[in-house]
Amino acid sequence: MIPRYSTKDMSLIWSTKNKYKLWLKIEILACEIQEKLGVIPKNKSAVIKKLANFDEEKILLIEKETKHDVIAFLTNLAEYVGDNSKFIHKGLTSSDILDTCFSIQLSEATDLLIKELKEVLLVLKKKAAKYKYLQCIGRSHGIHAEPMTMGLKFAYAYAEFDRNLYRLKNAKKEISVCKISGPVGTYSSVSPKVEEYVAKKLKLK
Repeated sequence: MIPRYSTKDMSLIWSTKNKYKLWLKIEILACEIQEKLGVIPKNKSAVIKKLANFDEEKILLIEKETKHDVIAFLTNLAEYVGDNSKFIHKGLTSSDILDTCFSIQLSEATDLLIKELKEVLLVLKKKAAKYKYLQCIGRSHGIHAEPMTMGLKFAYAYAEFDRNLYRLKNAKKEISVCKISGPVGTYSSVSPKVEEYVAKKLKLK
C-alpha cells in the first residue's frame, strides 16, 4: 500500500524488518523442536537463540549477490551465530519460512481490520438509533421513492458490515496456517512434528 494511506500499525506488520524478525522466530522454533527430536545436538537451540540477530541493510546487500532472499538472511544470521549456524534451517526449504511468515502477517493484519471494523459497527449502531425517526427520501432505480428514515439506512449498513466481519473472521481462519514440510512438501527431510510444534507456538493451524 502507498505509505501515506497505510496506518502505522499496518505498515509495521508489512515492514521488511518485521518480516526478518518473523523469519528468525520461525527458524529458532524449528531449532527447538529439532533438538528435542535429536536432529541437532542438545543445548544448541538455546545458544542459537542467544546469539541470533540480523542486520536488515546487510541482508539486502547480500541478496544483491545471492539473488535469493532467504539465503541472504541465513548468511547474515550465520555471521552472528557462528559455527552453530549449520544447525539452522536444517531440513527446511525457503517456502517453509516464507509461507509461514506470510500467514502470520496476514493474520496480524486481519486482526487490525477486525478491530477497526468492530469500531465501525459501534458507530453505525449508534447512528441507527439516533436517526431512527429522521425522515428522508427513499430511492429506487436512482429516483425518489417512498419515504424512509436515516436510521434504517444506518441499520442496513450495520447489517452489511456485520456480515463483512463474519467473512473476515472466516478468512483469518483460512489463512492462519503453518507450512513446514521441506523441499516439494513431502516431509522427507523434516518431521511433521516440526510443523506441529511451530504451529502451536505461533497459534496457527
